Amino acid sequence: MLRRNVLKSLIGSSPLFSGIVSQLLAASEDPLAPKGTHFPARAKRVIFLFSTGGVSHMDTFDPKPALFAADGKTMGVGGGLSNQQRALQRPLWKYQPGGTCGTQVSDLFPHIREQMDDICLIRSMQSNDNEHYQATLAIHTGSFFFSRPSIGSWLSYGLGTMNSNLPSFIVLAPQLPYAGTLVYANDFLPAYHQGVRVVPGATPIPNLDRRTPQQRVQELELQLAERLNEQHRERHPGQGELAARMRTFETAFHMQSEARDVFDLSRESEETLGLYGLQRGQTDGFGWQCLVARRLAERGVRFIELVDGGSSGNWDSHGDMADHGPRAKAIDRPIAGLLQDLKRLGMLDDTLVVWTTEFGRTPGADGAKGRGHHSACFSSWLAGGGVKGGMAYGQTDELAATVAENPVHVHDFHATILHLLGIDHTRLTYRHGGRDYRLTDVHGKVVQELLA
Repeated sequence: MLRRNVLKSLIGSSPLFSGIVSQLLAASEDPLAPKGTHFPARAKRVIFLFSTGGVSHMDTFDPKPALFAADGKTMGVGGGLSNQQRALQRPLWKYQPGGTCGTQVSDLFPHIREQMDDICLIRSMQSNDNEHYQATLAIHTGSFFFSRPSIGSWLSYGLGTMNSNLPSFIVLAPQLPYAGTLVYANDFLPAYHQGVRVVPGATPIPNLDRRTPQQRVQELELQLAERLNEQHRERHPGQGELAARMRTFETAFHMQSEARDVFDLSRESEETLGLYGLQRGQTDGFGWQCLVARRLAERGVRFIELVDGGSSGNWDSHGDMADHGPRAKAIDRPIAGLLQDLKRLGMLDDTLVVWTTEFGRTPGADGAKGRGHHSACFSSWLAGGGVKGGMAYGQTDELAATVAENPVHVHDFHATILHLLGIDHTRLTYRHGGRDYRLTDVHGKVVQELLA
């Protein structure tokens, strides 16, 4: 406990701290140094947009004219909760073609619809569980029932960081989704691969101000820390864990200057703020999350997750599908703005943007005017980073109840994301408890048809 407290006290101390860390790291390889890929990568980084609660696929990205026509009819349809006899329910929003590709998107997402030429839409996603916790855990970790490292942690472990002054994995989350902190946990991977949560607001990262004790106090702190470190190394020769822990504290030290700049949007133009639907001085909302994500991507953060679950609530619309309206409005313009901004800056080519939810919703009503959980099929999409823009892959049946063509399981989704970053998902492993683990466990295949 004493060592931990002393190390914590170093954050914000004199520049001598950096020198001590450098000496420690010289004796052991930096665990977050950039690593080579298995084959040439198309993407360098990921911006992962997660809409928590279960977005309805037939109300957003999967048009079903037959479902409009079958409104009110009662029948059993396959897949999850919709095996029950429920009255079918028509979508509340009409569909229109988007971009030059003509991909149909509902009126819930008019701004994203305009960007469909850059989006690779998957209409045949599949999961294995209808419960929020399990499905959310799976879309983040590949595991439905047990805690495992998140995809961001796996990428930090497999690729390292491109900026030693910022964490390799950052989560911008006003509220945590189902499964809580497990969505960005490192689990059995070393602790420095865990995601760092940032909560939008006037002070997104607390305690960035440096402590400024008298110089003599600083010197005593540093001398004590160095002595404790030397004693530890003498007792445990060749142990690199101390250097690894100190690597985390070095990152925290440098964040005091660099992170402050990342979250300062005052230099962004009115045009850029407008792309994201932001007012000058605004420090929250999904537009803020998207713009900060772009700024983090510019500075070399490897994996950035944005959790969509703010003041508009999550997407679990059991009572009334009209709830999807304000939730879509909160993210539509910001996401479209992010894609436009990345493209005009020349970053979309090597930045993989991912949008997903944990599962879809039932064709039949659940509650008065809502829909139930539905893991049999749902929609997700990818943009940039080596995917084919302007295409829609896979199909569901006429009622959007089951996958009819080209299923893409969560494991396939993960395998494809890793492939775009130059990683063979079968070779990214970590030995724990006597066996080799990986993000896709013993499953998954790369969906080659999605690759440009």
